[in-house]
Amino acid sequence: MIKKFLQRISNHQTQRISAAALILSIASFLSFVLGLIRDRLLTSSFGAGNELDVYYTAFRIPDFIALVLMTGAISVAVVPIFTQNLVKSKEKAFSYLANLLNVSLLVLILVCAVLFILAPQLTSLIAPGFSMDKKEITTLLTRIMFISPILMGISNIISAVLRIFQRFLITALAPIVYNLGSIVGILFFVPIMGIKGLAWGIVFGALMHLLIQAPALFKTGFKIKKIFSFFDSDFLLTIKLTIPRAIGLAATQINLIVITIIGSTLLAGSVSVFNLANDLSLPIIGLIAVPFAVAVFPALSLSFAKGEKEALVQKFVSVFRQILFLIIPLSGLAFILRAQLVRIVFGAGRFDWTDTKLTAACFGVFMLGLFAQGLIYLVSKTFYSVKNTVIPTIASIISVAINTALAYSFVWALSFNNAFSNMVASGLKIQGMKNLAVVGLPLAVSLSAIFQLVLLLLLLKKKIGDFKAKELLFFFGRVLLVTTLTMALSYFLRQMLGGFLGSETFIILFLQTSVVGILGLVIYLLTAGLFRLPEVKLLRNFILSQLPNSFSSRNEEISSENCKK
Repeated sequence: MIKKFLQRISNHQTQRISAAALILSIASFLSFVLGLIRDRLLTSSFGAGNELDVYYTAFRIPDFIALVLMTGAISVAVVPIFTQNLVKSKEKAFSYLANLLNVSLLVLILVCAVLFILAPQLTSLIAPGFSMDKKEITTLLTRIMFISPILMGISNIISAVLRIFQRFLITALAPIVYNLGSIVGILFFVPIMGIKGLAWGIVFGALMHLLIQAPALFKTGFKIKKIFSFFDSDFLLTIKLTIPRAIGLAATQINLIVITIIGSTLLAGSVSVFNLANDLSLPIIGLIAVPFAVAVFPALSLSFAKGEKEALVQKFVSVFRQILFLIIPLSGLAFILRAQLVRIVFGAGRFDWTDTKLTAACFGVFMLGLFAQGLIYLVSKTFYSVKNTVIPTIASIISVAINTALAYSFVWALSFNNAFSNMVASGLKIQGMKNLAVVGLPLAVSLSAIFQLVLLLLLLKKKIGDFKAKELLFFFGRVLLVTTLTMALSYFLRQMLGGFLGSETFIILFLQTSVVGILGLVIYLLTAGLFRLPEVKLLRNFILSQLPNSFSSRNEEISSENCKK
């Protein structure tokens, strides 16, 4: 039965962008839910203290390697090159892929082996504020986790190719099994191995990520070949496109490393608080921005390959509007319910009220720039679709410099009593907290993300010409206005339900948060309808198109036409 199920999902193809985005959104949501369950298990077992500081810091370098060398960089180059070869010949495309996988595997093994040896020096570099004991444990976990980039690097190349063949479902399930592996590590490995079990859980998840996708790749007709050429023209083009993207991703990861360096010098638990707040914000991006950007990327690449510039711009503008329409209200509601969400997700075991307040404050600050973080995915994918990886790289590097300067400045300014620190503490309702300075870290990330988005959009206009920027800006203002009204009403509902129900137990807190969240979304959609935002009708028709065939054929035709747009 399990074998038949795996065969069905391996062969499942998704034709429309919106349907592919829906699959990726649902799977991303499930994956992030599992990720939050993982984090809840971590916080209940260890609290926001030294152990989690060690875990998140140890994860930083292996994650850096996986993202920079393979996950983002290579896969971005693979899609346009593989697509171009596929138009000519399927055999040519598969030969390119076989060579790429062989060379990539060798490079990843060599890089991780070298870094395995240098792990103590890397730990001292990214966690200068750790004690000697914390550094030793961090080094041990880092060395174990270096197995993960090898597996994830190969697996993510496979994901990129499967999406070209419209196998979105199987690629969407891969992150789910990855998080399941992490949970297995917490529940089964930690009781046996101690904190090392966390690292082995990451490795196990990476292995599952690869194994679930490999059969689907072979079903497309791909076969392993003994091809190993550094001088193949397509491989060299891949490297040419990858290097700027790798630098850009390195810049993005350096942002997180800078945060880790600064966090290691603050009170114990600072690294954990930042990462937990960041993890809690990721489901919104993963549910909205990433699926749309990933789903539209092959279509953008194909439009460019065919020379259909107007089609490319139309797809970009449509997805841009849809991301804005969904991500801004979700961010606003999350800001209103930040303390409740943190308590529901992490509030167990050793995770106390102080941890909750600081994590909620950081999470709330992340919400201010979440729309920018989400749209950066789409704008960057648009550049990659026209085979330009240099411009996003330049923007990322500039963003790193700004983030670093802002992070140090905000942490310093929030470390003592002054007008700025009082304003931040009052706005986030964390007066009197000892570790207020940690809030400066997400504040720097949010502001630098907004700057990076603006810069990317200005450069995109120079690259592809007019993409209806004024129309998008006006649309942004309308969505922001509707969201502000929604937040005001949702805040009133939260206060009213809080006074009526209280928030002493998990069930009551969950009920309160769910009711306010659902009613907030209803209010937003109704208000958006009054403001005549066309995305309301588009969303309604798309939902109808996904329901069973109990609706009229006329509704189905309208839904299908709108979804294709």
